[in-house]
Amino acid sequence: MDLFVEAPSENPPKNNLTHSPTLHSIHQELQLHQEASLGIMSNNINPIAQIQEADQKPKTTKRYMLLLVINYLCLFVGSVSSSLLSKFYFIHKGSSRWVSTWVQSAGFPLLLFPIYLPYYLFKCTERKPFDKFTQRKLILSIFVGLMLGLNNLLFSWGNSYLPVSTSSLLLSSQLVFNLILSVIIVKQRITFQNLNCVILLTLSSVLLALGSSHDRPQGLTPTKYFIGFFSTIGAGLLFALYLPVMEKIYKNVQCYEMVMEMQLVMEIAATALATVGMAIDGGFRDIKRESKSEFDKGETWYWITVIGNVVTWQMCFMGTAGMVFLTSSLTGGICMTALLGMNVVGGVLVYGDEFGGVKVVSTLLCGWGFCSYVYGMYLKMKDQKRLQERENKNLGMEMVHVVH
Repeated sequence: MDLFVEAPSENPPKNNLTHSPTLHSIHQELQLHQEASLGIMSNNINPIAQIQEADQKPKTTKRYMLLLVINYLCLFVGSVSSSLLSKFYFIHKGSSRWVSTWVQSAGFPLLLFPIYLPYYLFKCTERKPFDKFTQRKLILSIFVGLMLGLNNLLFSWGNSYLPVSTSSLLLSSQLVFNLILSVIIVKQRITFQNLNCVILLTLSSVLLALGSSHDRPQGLTPTKYFIGFFSTIGAGLLFALYLPVMEKIYKNVQCYEMVMEMQLVMEIAATALATVGMAIDGGFRDIKRESKSEFDKGETWYWITVIGNVVTWQMCFMGTAGMVFLTSSLTGGICMTALLGMNVVGGVLVYGDEFGGVKVVSTLLCGWGFCSYVYGMYLKMKDQKRLQERENKNLGMEMVHVVH
């Protein structure tokens, strides 16, 4: 029985082959096969095919690699520069914890460039800024932003009270916390590759701290020491929690531009928290007093230092968010910890810090751990590309088989 029923026509087409039951059934079968393939992709049964969609993370394309390189450069430049500028601030008599907290998030207007330029200037996306930015994403962004603001405050309090060696030693624990929380929250698989990297980078940070044991500040009372100790531990735990929480949230984010939009809201929330704290605790008076009388390089250099901190911290957090979205929370944590070694090298080059045997070993361990992890990521991406090509080839052969 022929299922194809042709509507009556006074002028039937001359080419009756196009209306034959055989060709029509082949066409229907091909169409059903295509719809089934699309259904498979939409239901995550075929992840390799799914990542080819425009709004996902295409891990083998040039656009993905370009975004990955740009975000890591932002993380690299931002982390090293903010570390050097923060040290410059404290070396030249800057001392306000609230200023140190505020500059970490106050550069949020810079995120307007990666949000609006791709659509209005470069015309490389059809999605308008903040399109499909739901109320749920807004609430999540504000909540995480407040958590980030608290982390910034704890980090500043720890830095202001503890010696550099103790602070580095305590912060090195965040990578271990990050691995544990990633396993719990985003089901991160523990492999020899990531476990080896975590161990090497943690050992590197411990050696770095031991090699800086002479950095103890003058007048450090037991009370201030314990405040700084628990503040730094809290900052490490919060940041270790922040990374896998963001990875979990980003699983429902469609594109890189939306990541930057969420980051903008987070930084606004963190800045609002820091601004309220400054207003209550006299932080704005600290800025005026430091710039006018305390900063020994003068008012001009004070504001250059503050603005430089604002820009570089924003680059650091932008790069971190991009790395988490494009790779994973563990990779973001590993990249940030690996940059501790580069901060040491930066201090040697800019400030003439000593570079003894312990720091040399620490830097080598850091480079070894990071390079091994990056090489492992490279091999994984090659396997993904090979699997994707095989899937595409098999799909093409199935299409040909259906037509014939």
